[in-house]
Order: sequence, then C-alpha cells, then structure tokens
Amino acid sequence: MNLNNIISTTKSSPLGIKQHWIDYIHTLQNHICMALELEDGKAVFVEDAWERPEGGGGKTRVIANGNVFEKGGVNTSVVEGLVTDAMRKQLNIQGHKWFACGLSLVIHPYNPFVPTVHCNYRMFELYDEQDNVIDRWFGGGTDLTPYYLFEEDAKHFHLIYKTVCDGFDKSFYLTFKKVCDDYFVNTHRGTERRGIGGIFYDHQKPSEARDVNFWMNFGKACGNAFTDAYIPIVERRKHMTFTPENKHWQEIRRGRYVEFNLVHDRGTLFGLKTNGRIESILMSLPPTVRFEYNYQPVAGSEEDKLLQACLHPKEWVSEQEIDAETWARKVNSC
Repeated sequence: MNLNNIISTTKSSPLGIKQHWIDYIHTLQNHICMALELEDGKAVFVEDAWERPEGGGGKTRVIANGNVFEKGGVNTSVVEGLVTDAMRKQLNIQGHKWFACGLSLVIHPYNPFVPTVHCNYRMFELYDEQDNVIDRWFGGGTDLTPYYLFEEDAKHFHLIYKTVCDGFDKSFYLTFKKVCDDYFVNTHRGTERRGIGGIFYDHQKPSEARDVNFWMNFGKACGNAFTDAYIPIVERRKHMTFTPENKHWQEIRRGRYVEFNLVHDRGTLFGLKTNGRIESILMSLPPTVRFEYNYQPVAGSEEDKLLQACLHPKEWVSEQEIDAETWARKVNSC
C-alpha cells in the first residue's frame, strides 16, 4: 500500500478534518504493524482495544519476544473530555472541551546493534461550551536511539526526514532537528540526549500561509516515511553477533530512556494528567534496564563513541549528500 495515495488537499469542514485524521492514523497503524511483523518474521502484534470513561478510546498493539523485537508497541488513541483545572494549571490548556488523536510507537529490539525507535504524530483540538473549535494544532516527530553508533545508519535516518521536510519548507529540517535535539535531553544529566535525534515539532497551528491541510499533509508525509527510515537499518543490523557486554551496555542506555520518559516526556505527563490508560502510557518502557552507580564507558570505546554523539549532536546530512541521493533516485527510476 502506498500511504501517500491517501493524502488529500481537499478543503474539509471541521468535522471532516477530524475524521480524516482519525482514518489516516488507523491506516498508518495497520501499515507500520504489517511492516514490523514482516521484518521480525516470528512475533505478531496483539491488539488490546480500550475505552476511556471520560470519552474516546484507543487500540494498543504490542509485539514481544520475537526474532528481532524484544518489546514494542504501536498505539492509536482517539480521546476527548472536559478541560480540568489541573490541565489549565499544569498543561496551560484553556477552553471547555478537548480532543486528541494520534499514533505513538516505541520499538525495543533485542540485538544491541539494532536501535530503538520512537515516533508520534497527533492532532489536538479545543472547543468552547457550544462545541465550536477555538484552537487546533499538530505535533509529532520521529527519533532514533541507537546503542552503538553506525554513521551510515544515522545519515540514512536523517536523510529520509530531511527529504520529507524539504518537500514542504526548506527550513523545516534544521529547525525541527534542533527542536528534537533540544527536547529529548535528560537535563538532570547535563546535556545528555537519549539518542541521535531526528525531527520533532509541536503546537503547529494553521494559518493563512499554512492552513490545516498543509499541517495535516506534513504529518502524514512524516508518518509515511517511518518504515523507509527505520526498516533498512533493522535489516542491516539484526543478524549481527553480539556479546553479553554489548547487551549490558544496551540496558545501561535503556535506563536513560526510562529516565527521560518518566521525568521529562510531555506525552507521558499529558496521559497521566488526563486520566489516560496507564498500560498504554507506560508501554514505551523497555523490558529490561540497568541502573548502575556512576557507570562510565571506557574512553575511546565504541560505547563512549555513542555517548559522545548523545552529548554533542551532529549534523548528519550535508547538502552534497542530499544532492547525490536525489540524483541516484532519479537514475534508478529511469
């Protein structure tokens, strides 16, 4: 299935906009789950459909104990409710009612040479007491969390998302890459990122210059790019031989992942503050982790190479590489 075929620029009513996004998110969930199952070759996703007492529900799909994926989830949620005092105070959300729909995934592979990946794409609406839309915004992103640094993987991942961004605005990639680098940071550990980034954007509101269809189509293009960005990396690394020491380092870094998600992640905090489904919220946590006192990798080691990349974000894709990749794709399509 070519997901780009379902991107529409047709002007829609507010109700149509909402339903169009809901339909896309569910289609994207199906597409990604099928691609990941095919790559694993053993495990399949198990769906847990749930309803939220305050309004809406979702589909939590979990994969575990596969040939490739140790634990992962691809979740969709379509939820709504009244704006509470806690939301106004702690999340700075104003209005009478709210609505949110999105897809969120986290995949934790078994092999330490295959990176963990996360992505999230969502739409949020606010309504007044007469159910009129008074605010709407889009947000999301995709980021990579390797345990060992392969520069070709990092370049491939970032190239895919730069190509998507450039199709909408040439300034988007560097802007949203920096937002990603600055967001996924364990600030309680200084400047240590949890991974090597990707893109991340939030609170992008329709305007005269960029209407609701622009931001909806951008979110779709980013969501559609996920399998192109991630699956080739999995294919390259999933059969690599690893040692108990490699697995030990993976679990150390997974601990950093847990720290970020529980301390800083806005999506986790939003779910907890809106009485979200706890099993779906904490699905993102890895199955095994290590917390060792003042653990430091050996200077100059492959483990330290990864840590340095997390401490000092790099520009992974040059304009020359973009031009070469574009030329190669045109040649291959002839």
